[in-house]
Amino acid sequence: MGRLGYSFKPENPEKAAKALGRALRVSPKYCAEIARELRGMKLDRAKAYLLDIAEMRRPLPLRRYRKGVAHRRGLSKACAGRYPRKAAKLVLRVLESAEKNAEYKGLDVDKLYIRHIAAQRGRIIRGWIPRAFARATPHNTPTTHLEVVLEER
Repeated sequence: MGRLGYSFKPENPEKAAKALGRALRVSPKYCAEIARELRGMKLDRAKAYLLDIAEMRRPLPLRRYRKGVAHRRGLSKACAGRYPRKAAKLVLRVLESAEKNAEYKGLDVDKLYIRHIAAQRGRIIRGWIPRAFARATPHNTPTTHLEVVLEER
């Protein structure tokens, strides 16, 4: 298996902290939508936003993957939305890991913002479901690689 690196290199590595979530068992589509919403946000505001999604207080606006998705109350500039609780919790874990890395480097946690966040498709975990009449149906689990770079502003 090859090494997985970051697709972003900060200009000043002393003022940046990174974290990588690898092969997370969550949909890459929801992670991409969450990453689009969090990009450029301050860290404390991003964590509160993810907690609101996980506790179903605020919907995540879906801009790209929204075919057949119902409307949600409280959305602005978007009509479709959902509550991807599992994806929000896993993205929150990666964000907290990046925050701990920043604390270890001696950065001021109150001044951190999300400089870069990206979600890529990971490998697919193949599986099968037995069916009637000696048949089987594939049941595959997608995984996601998530990378976060925080910078001090």
